[in-house]
Amino acid sequence: MESLLVSYVHVIHEWAWAGTPNEGAAWLRLQRLADTWHRILLVPVTGGVIVGMMHGLLEILDQIKHSISSEGEGFDLLAGVFPTLKAIQAAVTLGTGCSLGPEGPSVDIGKSCANGCSVMMENNRERKIALVAAGAAAGIASGFNAAVAGCFFAIETVLRPLRAENSPPFTTAMIILASVVSSTVSNVVLGEKQAFTVPKYDLKSAAELPLYLILGMLCGVVSVVFTRLVTWFDKAFEFIKIKFGVPAVVCPALGGLGAGIIALKYPGILYWGFTNVNEILKTGKSASAPGIWLLAQLAAAKVVATALCKGSGLVGGLYAPSLMIGAAVGAVFGGVAAELVNSAIPGSAAVAQPQAYALVGMAATLASVCSVPLTSVLLLFELTKDYMILLPLMGAVGLAIWVPSVTFQSRETEASDTRNSTRGYSTVLPIDDQNKASWRPTDGHELELSFVGNGENPEAIDDDIILDDLKVSQAMSKSYVKVPVTLTLKDAIKSMYDNQQYCVLVVDTEDFLEGILTYGDIKRFLSAKGGNASENDSSLQEVSNGKLVINMMI
Repeated sequence: MESLLVSYVHVIHEWAWAGTPNEGAAWLRLQRLADTWHRILLVPVTGGVIVGMMHGLLEILDQIKHSISSEGEGFDLLAGVFPTLKAIQAAVTLGTGCSLGPEGPSVDIGKSCANGCSVMMENNRERKIALVAAGAAAGIASGFNAAVAGCFFAIETVLRPLRAENSPPFTTAMIILASVVSSTVSNVVLGEKQAFTVPKYDLKSAAELPLYLILGMLCGVVSVVFTRLVTWFDKAFEFIKIKFGVPAVVCPALGGLGAGIIALKYPGILYWGFTNVNEILKTGKSASAPGIWLLAQLAAAKVVATALCKGSGLVGGLYAPSLMIGAAVGAVFGGVAAELVNSAIPGSAAVAQPQAYALVGMAATLASVCSVPLTSVLLLFELTKDYMILLPLMGAVGLAIWVPSVTFQSRETEASDTRNSTRGYSTVLPIDDQNKASWRPTDGHELELSFVGNGENPEAIDDDIILDDLKVSQAMSKSYVKVPVTLTLKDAIKSMYDNQQYCVLVVDTEDFLEGILTYGDIKRFLSAKGGNASENDSSLQEVSNGKLVINMMI
């Protein structure tokens, strides 16, 4: 599946950027802006328009799917349409140069295919987990020609979040076989060359290890900024859609426009396979490779462009961008460290070339952004095939994954303390005293019945794990409507409808809670009485005597 996706991306890329050499961004950087600005702007925007139109198509198909599923059960023919359209969206997004990567969509496609197979087969949770894990492993193994890293990716992103590390042996067997087969097919279709050219790693001495630890912490900080920026852009586009009534199908075009504007100054942010990563890994050894100062700017521009594209609704993953950002950050750090050491100790060669730090920076940033430390270590080890890289790599990755974990843990602790400070038995207050709160809080921080996480690995979230981890305090609603027991049933229904509530709290004359009235209670009462809700003027006291309010407080 990864091979097909990459092939489609190449076809679209060659058509959209016809006449541009394989060097891509490096070639665009050397051209006059007056000759290339219209292409750099229009191609990503066109891709965003197409992706947005397909978002609209997916919404229509989703409505059709729900209407069909509500009529009865059976084999869902539309289930295979959604991953196909997602793959086309990803191919268009990447083929037009938008700043995302193919690995995320390929993993999602593999998981979707696995889910489809699990539907056709016996509906067994363990078998479904095994199929989804095998699909995830296949996506990474074929993308980087790294079968071992693919296996550990499945463990870190599927089995561990679902608490299925102790799955039966056939799960492990399926993951290994899927990695081997997908990597083999990728070699046959795309050739045996690696995703990018890996330079020879060089560790001058053990004295360099502290520098790699500092690099790991720096990559962790960059990943925190990156992750929060993705969340900010996602909320910003939601605000634009709600505040200004901008249709959701328009947002990907805005993301493409933003990426194009950034690319006018820094064409290196455009997706061009791993060509841009190869250029970074040639820092200091090639005339066309960007310098240290330009790499620092490029890393910042790539972070903003990727977060913008992801938040706008363009389809793609964060794996390839994370590798490029990490390579740029590592090369900049290595170059600056070498200059500082050489200025302090003239003639010293105690610091390796920037390429060595770029390799470690790639793994550290990938591990920190996507929460896959073992996968990152094994991926770089498979690509370099050099034992010398293991110690600095493991140290940098360990600190890189530690920085965001501490950051997000502190935020979760603060949020938990806030919830605990406001928790308790509250009196029943009028709806007006809550600023006419509706069925969803309007402060923008939480949504009723929504699982709010740190967004580190959305692909691994499953219904079962949500229910396992979700607390009642997170799922409950603090918005409610209070009605007196003397109110008529007709007015109570109107109050529920006006406030978008499925239930109301019924209180007596002293404002003590009598019970809860739900739509289900009303339907059962009316079906027993054979009446019409719009014509029923009975008071809730009378209806309560008729056993309507069955959720009475004891």
